[in-house]
Amino acid sequence: MIQPPDSIVVQRVIAGDVEAFALLVDRHHGRLARYAFHLLGSETEAEEAVQDSFVRAYRSLGTYKEREIFGAWIMRILVNRCRTRLVRDKRREETAAAWVREADQPFEPSERLAMRDELSVALSRLPADQREAVVLRYADELGYDEIASITGARVSALKMRVKRGCERLRAILEASRAGS
Repeated sequence: MIQPPDSIVVQRVIAGDVEAFALLVDRHHGRLARYAFHLLGSETEAEEAVQDSFVRAYRSLGTYKEREIFGAWIMRILVNRCRTRLVRDKRREETAAAWVREADQPFEPSERLAMRDELSVALSRLPADQREAVVLRYADELGYDEIASITGARVSALKMRVKRGCERLRAILEASRAGS
């Protein structure tokens, strides 16, 4: 069965078909949850941020512009929710510990668990802006224009964040392996 594009589903929801919103949730939940988990480091925090984002999106559908892609629009909402949580919480050590405990989530093949644990801890040690850029670029495989649209940052700034984030990740991982 061919599913209608997001723009048609949004029109249906605005026209009163409230249940059609479930199609949008089904389509975008997995990607949003992965992003939020990578950034926040906790399945619980990630799910709360995703749910909050969908609620905000639903309430704001009237301001949604059809020329935008719904997936990018909801991602921008989620990015802002995650940023708010990071600023409010400021719990770097707890986040790193949560990533290690919850790294067995089904986002990656199980044979990569040890590598994922190490990478999760290293990612949690990056500054929030670098972590966000690296996760969007490599975990979500977005282009710099898409990331700029989501974050509001300039492409040149994003390229520098990704470059510095990768350099810092490499240094963290090398230091970790040298210390083992």
